[in-house]
Amino acid sequence: MWFGSGVLARRLAGRAADWVRKGPTRTHRVVRIVLVLLGLYVAARIVRAAPNLMWAITAVWCWCAARAARPSKDDTADPPADEVEEGTAPDPAAVRTLLADLMGAHAGVHLSTVLAHLQQQGQGEGWTVTDLRARLEAAGVPVRRCVKVARRVAYGVHRDDLSAPSPRPAEERAA
Repeated sequence: MWFGSGVLARRLAGRAADWVRKGPTRTHRVVRIVLVLLGLYVAARIVRAAPNLMWAITAVWCWCAARAARPSKDDTADPPADEVEEGTAPDPAAVRTLLADLMGAHAGVHLSTVLAHLQQQGQGEGWTVTDLRARLEAAGVPVRRCVKVARRVAYGVHRDDLSAPSPRPAEERAA
């Protein structure tokens, strides 16, 4: 449940931050920040005025957190073969270095973690886990369906696969 709560909190905060950032001018962004804070204040006042309402809010939060913790369709769907565009495969050595850095002391790294890191760096905007998986496979990085990190199993790259010699990318094999 704690994992789903974290995912849910990050999603809500991310959506609020995106909405604030999309304000066309600085004044609009400031007004949006004030509206978010005002909404939080009003919600807190309502809960303080009717504490029994917290039971319903907690139930809804737990239900949403449980749904957020489940693997999404992007984690389980197979990518279409034509989804990877020509010339989009990055340098395999750079990709392996990035993946090793993201793994840290763990035995692997989930693709959702890699995607979140790339999007924080301004790359991979609009990508899904399926898109990332197709691009990694095109770069010759093996992706496993079941990688366990922090007691959670999802698509990812295992440390043993990174140390293996790099197979040729899909474009070279097809030629």
